[in-house]
Amino acid sequence: MTGQLNRIDVTVLPLSWTKPLPPEAGGSWSPAPSPDGTHCAYLSDRGSRPQVWVQPVGAELAFLVDTGPEPVTAVQWSTGGGWLACQLAPGGGPRHEIWLIRPDGSELHQVAGFGTDDADNMRWLPGRSLLALTENLTTALLIDPVHDTRSVVAKGSLISLLDMSATHALLRLGPRGDRQVVTRDLATGADTVMALGEQAIFAPDGSVYARSEAGEFPALIRVAPDGGVTVVAAAARAEVEAFTLTADAATAAVLWNVRGGESEIELIDLRDGTRRRVEPLPAAVASDLTWSFDGSGLAFTAEGPGQPHGVWLHSFDGTRAVSAAGPAPGSVHPTLEVFAAHDGLELSGWLFRPAGDGPHPTVLWFHGGPEAQERPGHSPLFQSLVDRGIAVFAPNVRGSSGFGKSFVNADNGVLRYAGIEDVRSCVRHLVATGVADESRIGCMGRSYGGYLTLAALTRFPDLFAVGIDVCGMSNFSTFYQHTEPWIAAAAVSKYGDPVTDAALLADLSPMTRIDRLQAPLMIVHGENDSNVPLIEAEQVVAALTERGIPHRYLLFPDEGHQLLHSSSRAEYLHETLDWLTEHLR
Repeated sequence: MTGQLNRIDVTVLPLSWTKPLPPEAGGSWSPAPSPDGTHCAYLSDRGSRPQVWVQPVGAELAFLVDTGPEPVTAVQWSTGGGWLACQLAPGGGPRHEIWLIRPDGSELHQVAGFGTDDADNMRWLPGRSLLALTENLTTALLIDPVHDTRSVVAKGSLISLLDMSATHALLRLGPRGDRQVVTRDLATGADTVMALGEQAIFAPDGSVYARSEAGEFPALIRVAPDGGVTVVAAAARAEVEAFTLTADAATAAVLWNVRGGESEIELIDLRDGTRRRVEPLPAAVASDLTWSFDGSGLAFTAEGPGQPHGVWLHSFDGTRAVSAAGPAPGSVHPTLEVFAAHDGLELSGWLFRPAGDGPHPTVLWFHGGPEAQERPGHSPLFQSLVDRGIAVFAPNVRGSSGFGKSFVNADNGVLRYAGIEDVRSCVRHLVATGVADESRIGCMGRSYGGYLTLAALTRFPDLFAVGIDVCGMSNFSTFYQHTEPWIAAAAVSKYGDPVTDAALLADLSPMTRIDRLQAPLMIVHGENDSNVPLIEAEQVVAALTERGIPHRYLLFPDEGHQLLHSSSRAEYLHETLDWLTEHLR
């Protein structure tokens, strides 16, 4: 294994990273620096689909590490340097497989996600050639590529393996919005709660660093071996979105979510408390913080309006691009709009405004989740719509992350009615401020945003001139019946129990009021979507066909819950622009 530490004699398909990307391309993301920080693996869709590329830091050539025809959704470089762990999405669907491959492209083989199993949350243990991962949110595993073994660490419902020490497993337990981090004694099986939240790792001294969600805004804490808790990073009106430690736990990199969705990265010396920011950031929104094993460099992804995802590496010498491009000329930068909902709750959203005086034809875009956040990142769709004179407003209605615990839980269960009413509050704000022409307003969204689109179109049928539902839920009953079991189990805390809350879920389901839908609707879905199964689209299409409502059904046979192939995204972009332009211009 040690002989493989820095062997990057890749010979397949060299390609300069400076080659221009098509507008529908995602760019580069999921950085995985080599142990010494001299090379970086990452994902890029500069070809037809997301694939693994390796690039010497500072060089202009990237080399493909071929894992086969399936899209790759994540990559991590082992701390020993000899392996890349790659998460693949067969058929573009939400089910994942884990494959290992040498950085030189040899010895490709599968280690997890066999058959119908879904493998996720992979992490190489520092200093050891052991890969921690979870299958089906029920089975925590350790993969040893040296001895070609799979060891079960823990089993249970809604369980995920975060990290391992010699004596304890660090586990995440529970459904969405109600998760806790525990240490499990490998000898006795006893659990000790470390934090409320989802992210945590061991330090070499046995302490646990965790993103704690116990307070209103997530914070970074340290739980000492004796149980003492120290707050490492916290703020009154900003969230610790993620963090990562160097292998020796000398430095923490903290990703902050600030100003309605912009990013800041802060480096904290955990020995003396010294802090410094990584600035200026190359783009507004950062993600995927990853240290090289030796701590010499921090890799991350950054994106902004008109600027696709790019991979960057920060060291004490500064921040340099590994695979990245600047914003496209003429890109529109959004403004953050803040306004009151019907009940006085503060809402916000990002407004992309065309040139000239309003009111404009306007599209509302709703993000998925719902516990996700609309941020000032890269969206070819938004930029293209603004080019055509159509304003785009991307709100963060209640239930969105980034604004504290109360806000993210403000649409749970019966509170979802207020979240749907937020849609009407958004329209009122846009009309009142002269942005939107009230006769030419459309709405669209993906996943939960697709559900919210259908809910708005059926509850406020006179409000919108057009809609687009992208893989949204239309009937909670059929969603629970046909989605993956672990997805259904994790969703109960957010939406409600399909048995005890059946009446509530039926009333919240757009199919219950589908006869009220009047606006022309485009329905977009991936045929291999097992997260929000295809029946959610098919029953909407059937109902609109029966009633003679104008609609368009865009089905992608080789995709799942996300459009991973660039050809699919190009077709989606083209059809969406034409559909909205036809009905709003």
